[in-house]
Amino acid sequence: MSEKIVQLNEEVIKGQLKELVRGSVEETLNELLEAEAEKLTQAARYERNEQRQGYRSGHYNRNLTTTSGDVTLKMPKLKGISFETAIIERYRRRESSVERLSLRCTWLAYPSGV
Repeated sequence: MSEKIVQLNEEVIKGQLKELVRGSVEETLNELLEAEAEKLTQAARYERNEQRQGYRSGHYNRNLTTTSGDVTLKMPKLKGISFETAIIERYRRRESSVERLSLRCTWLAYPSGV
């Protein structure tokens, strides 16, 4: 009478966790890029004030490869000032610190014994 009630597919769970981490890394990096652009312009999106430095001019997409998969970064375009992010080097397409973060998150999110 010891029937398995629930059967887990480990590969499916790993794939879903990897996608969750990839999406989380992508979202976090895009939020950091937006915060950096706000700090440089000294204004939030659509905000007008006397301290403002430069203006927003949309975004362009840039791919970054991590161990969790490719993430699409929305790089802010600014007019009047140059945007050089401190988060990711200009021509880097693969980021080791992002990989370490994603591995750590995967390890924490995936409990042993599942």
